[in-house]
Amino acid sequence: MLLSKTTVDVRYAETDQMGVVYHANYLVWFEIGRTVYIEDLGFQYAQMEQDGVLSPVTEAHVHYKKPLRYPDRATISTWVAAYNGVKVHYHYEIHNEKGELCLTGSTVHVCVDKDTFRPLSLKKHFPQWHAAYEQHKKQEC
Repeated sequence: MLLSKTTVDVRYAETDQMGVVYHANYLVWFEIGRTVYIEDLGFQYAQMEQDGVLSPVTEAHVHYKKPLRYPDRATISTWVAAYNGVKVHYHYEIHNEKGELCLTGSTVHVCVDKDTFRPLSLKKHFPQWHAAYEQHKKQEC
């Protein structure tokens, strides 16, 4: 299983009136982690889009454990928890600088044709990407 890690600095603008990271920003951080994961596999999401394929989020789950505040530094860990050739389940953990778990979450994505939004098989359209997910996933969807 491939586990990608990247860090982000909490910016003041990402906090709410209570001084903690506003909840919607974690979804942006998930995207940062997912992009790094894909790059660690040797692929570029932008290239997939240029090839006429999109990967929209169909589900998102976030479990808050401990607040992050400005100017904390957060580490985002990302991995593929499940994959079935069409649907990809990414999981995330976000820790603070002390290594404390602040958040867990997941997103589910399906590859679709850019024009029709009809689901596509990664195995057929991106066989190398499919093989990498098969090698690094934890389980079937």
